[in-house]
Amino acid sequence: MPLIDLSQLRQALGPTAGRFDVDALDDCSSTNALLLERAVQGAPAGTVLVADRQSAGRGRRGRPWASSPQDSLTFSLLWRWQASPARLAGLSLAAGLALARGLEALGFAPLGLKWPNDLYAAGPEGEAKLGGILVELVADRRGTQAVIGIGLNLRPPAPGLLEQPAAGLAQLGPLPERHLLLATLLTQLAATLDVFEQQGFAPLRPEWQRRHVWQGRRVCLLEEGHVLAEGRCLGADPEGSLLLETGAGVQRFLAGDVSLRPR
Repeated sequence: MPLIDLSQLRQALGPTAGRFDVDALDDCSSTNALLLERAVQGAPAGTVLVADRQSAGRGRRGRPWASSPQDSLTFSLLWRWQASPARLAGLSLAAGLALARGLEALGFAPLGLKWPNDLYAAGPEGEAKLGGILVELVADRRGTQAVIGIGLNLRPPAPGLLEQPAAGLAQLGPLPERHLLLATLLTQLAATLDVFEQQGFAPLRPEWQRRHVWQGRRVCLLEEGHVLAEGRCLGADPEGSLLLETGAGVQRFLAGDVSLRPR
């Protein structure tokens, strides 16, 4: 039986329960992949897949995402827009902000965000990744369908599983009851995506910037291991693109992996 009981989740969601159609699974290959299939078949906006275990969970650029039933919370949310995919550049940033808002409402603060899709926690040895977001878009005659995949560490992964420092929510305080945690995150996602749908990323940008963990720090931008640019990180512009202050001036980037430069 899945760890999420749908009746308990509906109670935890309260007035927002009607906005979501949740399916809880013991395991699957990938909640994003499965939800993309359901989206093509006509699944409504607000469809959610939450899985205790994923055999092929992944992050950006196909990187594997380590998960286990008791140590992580992994789910995907389907949302629809009439806008073209080009107008959704800041979607992963908006989703990250929603996660930070939800967790801070549950007493976990302060939390940081890294462009374009990571949630960070402060630790004794610096920032450590707490969660990640994978947004996948499909455009058809009905508009743009976005599947927003969320992976949150409840407890830190075993050493060596990830290439970067990682944290777990349990290191920041007592873990909330699982249904309350998922309900809080879904409620915040819906509220934040409502703003994003109507006004884009611009009104969310100031709050995102305040949480940006590498604001003003020297970084390099990588693409498949190659350095695209180096400079001082200025965060995101009103459309959600990365801003770097380089020797050629302030430059705008739509994609890439941001890495701290060696000191």
